[in-house]
Amino acid sequence: MTVERRRSGCEAIPVPHAGGDDPHNECADKFPPNRYPGKDVLVNGKRFDALQVGVRVLWEIKTDQFDTYSLFLRNQVAIDQAEEMREERDIAAACGYGFVVGVSSAAHREALLRQDPTLDIVVTGCKR
Repeated sequence: MTVERRRSGCEAIPVPHAGGDDPHNECADKFPPNRYPGKDVLVNGKRFDALQVGVRVLWEIKTDQFDTYSLFLRNQVAIDQAEEMREERDIAAACGYGFVVGVSSAAHREALLRQDPTLDIVVTGCKR
């Protein structure tokens, strides 16, 4: 990747948090902690929940109430999210960033790791 390409597409550009989910945004700001509190970051056309302070690591935060879902829904959510997370990890890696996913519960983490044990997933404990 050229330096010019990295600068243009891979620079982490702060943008307003998407949606209006205050508990989610609060978690994204405090847990990594976010280099740009109150903001998401746009990298190569993809919005990430946070850029960690002091390191080149992008975060995706999930505050789903996963433990309340039916077994069927847990499985479907884990399949869908793991696919999305692989895509996000690839975008981050192509731009020289690490990628970590924060989830609210150990059950959510375990379900995602069953789908893809190569994902870097931590339990934040953040609640909705």
